[in-house]
Amino acid sequence: MRIAVCGGPYGNPYALRAFVDDARARGAERLFCLGDLGGFGAEVDALWPLLTESGVECVAGNYDVAIARGDTDCGCGYRDRRDNEFAQLVYDHTLATTSRDFAAWMGELPTERREMIDGVDVHLVHGSTLALNDFWWESLPEEQHRQRVAASGADVVLCTHSGLPWQRRIGDTLAVNVGVLGKPANDGTRNVWYALLDPHAGAAHAELVPLAYDWRAQAASMRAAGLPEVFVETIETGWWTTCLEVLPPAERSRGRYHLYRSTLPTGFRPADDGWGPGRGQVLEDERPVVPLFGSPYFPSRLWLYSNFHCNLACDYCAVASSPGAAPRTLAADTFRALVDEAVECGFTELYVTGGEPFLHPDIVRLLDHASARLPTVVMTNAMLLRGRRAAGLGELADRKLTVQTSLDGATPATHDLHRGRGSWKRTIDGIGQLIELGLPPRVALTETPENSGEVPAVAALLAGLGLPAENFAVRPLLRRGFSESGVEIGEDTSVPELTVSADGLHWHPAGADATTSPDLHLAAAGTPLEVGVRRVTERFFAARLSDGSLPRPVHCAV
Repeated sequence: MRIAVCGGPYGNPYALRAFVDDARARGAERLFCLGDLGGFGAEVDALWPLLTESGVECVAGNYDVAIARGDTDCGCGYRDRRDNEFAQLVYDHTLATTSRDFAAWMGELPTERREMIDGVDVHLVHGSTLALNDFWWESLPEEQHRQRVAASGADVVLCTHSGLPWQRRIGDTLAVNVGVLGKPANDGTRNVWYALLDPHAGAAHAELVPLAYDWRAQAASMRAAGLPEVFVETIETGWWTTCLEVLPPAERSRGRYHLYRSTLPTGFRPADDGWGPGRGQVLEDERPVVPLFGSPYFPSRLWLYSNFHCNLACDYCAVASSPGAAPRTLAADTFRALVDEAVECGFTELYVTGGEPFLHPDIVRLLDHASARLPTVVMTNAMLLRGRRAAGLGELADRKLTVQTSLDGATPATHDLHRGRGSWKRTIDGIGQLIELGLPPRVALTETPENSGEVPAVAALLAGLGLPAENFAVRPLLRRGFSESGVEIGEDTSVPELTVSADGLHWHPAGADATTSPDLHLAAAGTPLEVGVRRVTERFFAARLSDGSLPRPVHCAV
């Protein structure tokens, strides 16, 4: 016997009607609903005749129990204040517009069902086998899945509540979250989901079914009822715009929006610490949620390591570059493809670094390609800008290209202590040459115990060369690579800046050496940037501190 099982109609009679018709057309002999009849849409009472006339067998969800009792809130199980505020808006509407007769009918529903269907023990619950409002997420650790299965012992457990469909075998049990009918599954499509189950002779097979329905009618109904536009937007776009904090990192990373706007830092601006104006901040409208990518917590700038070998061997290099380092050079075609991919993915800036990028044989042509597509910054020690390199670079002076170099002291003795004898003079000469080429560079000083007292003198030196004050900034010494001291940097203490090297994707440019910073390696070479953005998002939320605080940026560039 084939059965069809839906979750959460959420006041959406248009999806419920489509479910009944589609399930019958697919040969379902019995139809089940796992509860939460109200909760998002406007027309809860319109569900009652559809359920009864179509013979849909229901269990109660937390919403139905709350409406039947006239509770003051939905009992949804949200823990975040902002999630609960949005949930309360819809619950108040549902409580006010649901007839008491329908509410009384809800109050008579069982909170679970269990029966043998064609020799298969099937357990139907709302949240999980542990609690009515338990969120049974696909990404839960294996022991938590097994705990929920063990609490039942059935051959098949069918649940809903979380709103996201999935199925998997857990030991001998098939667990299926059937999704909901009331809103899309935060996947960018307007479809909703339900499940078909085919139990037979002690075994069962499940299929998750995407369901098209008249979403325009649902959106119009919600607007006519005066529900907030933020709820209607989810119906029209397929992306969740409320109740985000309940989502675990893996599930949250798959959506378009990840953070409440109110969590964006008010005093967290790159301009505050001398690293230039704020870039990539999502402030374009009053939607209560924003993507992580493009916010101050995950800037939309991409770092490319053109290579790792270098003409210097700085003793604090965070990525262990030196003349003897394995080059790990990005092929020219790979570099160009990454630039094009970055544009498609919504990156707004490109940073090219190394090693020393001007040891890459195609660097000028690569910068030509990059700066034609995105504002581009190239990091260099400014010592190799002679001959054809200088000529080629000069031809890019009218492009969206910025050159950044490093100066670690006002005198040769201080600078050369960490970067090598003679490097101060050659860097000063390189800065002058860049100015002559029409590319006045940005200059960063890596602060060490030896040069911290020279910062004003370095600023004055650069001003004397004609560089504006905003072209100079101080960055911290990091304990990575060759450096055995400095600021600790990790996923739980730094804002991510997606970085690509020949070894793959990395969390931050200061951790792009896979050998000395394996903890900041995200994915193998060839992994699409889109996947990298999602993986960063997931790991960012996994690294959030238990008190909800968020990390600060660790800047590598002005």
